[in-house]
Amino acid sequence: MSAHPDPLAEFRRLVTHRARQSSVRWDDSRRLIEPSAFSNTMTHLLRLAHEMEATSPVRAQLCLALRPGTARAQDLDSAPLKTLTGMPPAKALRALCVYFDLVPHPGARWPVPQMTGATVERVIRQMANPFDLLYEAEVASVLELGAGDLSFAGELADHYGPSLKQRHRELILHCLDRLHPDSKLGGPLHPGPARLQQLRTALGPSFQFYGNQDMSDLRALDDRGRLAARYTIVTCWAPATPTFAYEPARLSATVIADDLRRTKGSSRSIRYGGEPALEVRQGDRALLFPPWKFDIRGPLVLLRLIARRGALGVLGAVDTQVFWEILSQLVDDPRYRPADVPFTAQNRPEIFGDLYRRLDRLAIGESLELAELTPLRTGLSDSEPASPDGAPPLSFRSVRIRRGATFAGMPASSTARSFTSMVEEAPPWFLMLVPA
Repeated sequence: MSAHPDPLAEFRRLVTHRARQSSVRWDDSRRLIEPSAFSNTMTHLLRLAHEMEATSPVRAQLCLALRPGTARAQDLDSAPLKTLTGMPPAKALRALCVYFDLVPHPGARWPVPQMTGATVERVIRQMANPFDLLYEAEVASVLELGAGDLSFAGELADHYGPSLKQRHRELILHCLDRLHPDSKLGGPLHPGPARLQQLRTALGPSFQFYGNQDMSDLRALDDRGRLAARYTIVTCWAPATPTFAYEPARLSATVIADDLRRTKGSSRSIRYGGEPALEVRQGDRALLFPPWKFDIRGPLVLLRLIARRGALGVLGAVDTQVFWEILSQLVDDPRYRPADVPFTAQNRPEIFGDLYRRLDRLAIGESLELAELTPLRTGLSDSEPASPDGAPPLSFRSVRIRRGATFAGMPASSTARSFTSMVEEAPPWFLMLVPA
């Protein structure tokens, strides 16, 4: 097989795969080429075509096929449509609507942004605050993972809710957290009733909070139409340690367990107040956590979720251990992912070399494009050549790294704001990721 497949043939394969994947969406696509909807459909498809890379042969064929002012599918040029989809004009147009997600997913109640990665990258390069993308996108939606006490959600709603309302737009804000709302564990990480009420009053049904929810398994929420298929921004503040501090794809369970004992202390499962808990002993102290505290997911789970569900990913207040594990999964060179070698303060300079030295020199507030230092990874897993829906491997076209916990005019979580008082902690990291 050629290492560089024909882009038109690859596009045709993906279009036909998605058209066949859902009979419901294929049937629903008929209404998008009816006379009452045809003009709007053409406008959307043309905009998406023009947002592609200027040199893309797919863009060239789409622009040939989708002539402005055409009144019906039968009047379109069949030759480029045949090249793109292998179908006659009406079916070709329906297939393109399915491929570009113009047809709502079954049961979906939430609109999805249509901005391409190229557009998102171009827009945020001009912004000091990536959350201002909510003003530019046609849909202002945010999915927050590990929302905790909802401090970030509250700041986001205060900052953007009123100004979006003045523009006759709504802010869609969905928050997930793994803590069970009724658990006696977690303490300050639970959202208070006052904050929940504040968000429900400010945003109405556009605000949703789902507790006791593992971000690695969203099937139940998706099946009930509780989540959007795609959000303008997917964000996670202070990604949990050790949950995302070890990648199981490069570290064996034994190595992870040994390192946890060395760095965190011994642990055992107990019951506390009638519920399961994890007791961790650090010297003479016994600390209590939710039973899943030491469940290791690894950054690939988080990165894949961002790549699938967001037009932009934002990771804030990322601590040192989690940051370097995430970074190792974002860069192409496998030498940055040594098997069964946990990253430490002592070995990081040697493993990451010049990349480490360049990032370590970043001052608070400074930022850089990771791709300017080293090529980005073209697939987020060596074992997954393609995602389940037949699309190309998940990856990011842009990763921008900034040093610091909080930035002027930008909403942040309570954990991010507390870094200023953590004098023994190294300054955290802030990442902006644009899916390819």
